[in-house]
Amino acid sequence: MRRRAGADEELMTALYTEHYSVLLGFVSRYVQDRHRAEDLVQETLLRAWKHIDHLDPEPGRTRSYLLTIARNVVTNAWRAEQRRPKLVMDEQAVQTVASADTVDQLVEGWLVAEALERLSADHRAVVQAMYYDGQSVADAARSLAVPEGTVKSRAYYAVRALRRVFEEMGVLR
Repeated sequence: MRRRAGADEELMTALYTEHYSVLLGFVSRYVQDRHRAEDLVQETLLRAWKHIDHLDPEPGRTRSYLLTIARNVVTNAWRAEQRRPKLVMDEQAVQTVASADTVDQLVEGWLVAEALERLSADHRAVVQAMYYDGQSVADAARSLAVPEGTVKSRAYYAVRALRRVFEEMGVLR
């Protein structure tokens, strides 16, 4: 077994020495990045080493076998690259795309606006004053010209009504 492993190492060293530059030239025709091309040649030689028993000792057949492996490696790499999403380098295009947070905020805003439209005018006014304008109960009572107790009860019933509306809309369970 040791003798076989040593012979395999010698054979792989010979393959590397004799065919590396040809394989690199072949792969470089399809892959522009030099480092990526070198990686693909290494993958080609690794696959040849895994199936070293299939190598034909005749020099012409060995090279065609290695080129076939290289073609398959390049094809597999290309297919894998096609499955990956492409990176966009245009900063202006990237900035115009809405981020997930912005989209979520927009949808939530539309849902809340629709729910508020379904409330009575009195409840909507209290919600607007207290939750959107940030007014205290006393300030809301002054601006709406109603007693503070009325503002509190309208806020309580408005929140319950909003919960019911959200359940009807399918937002809450």
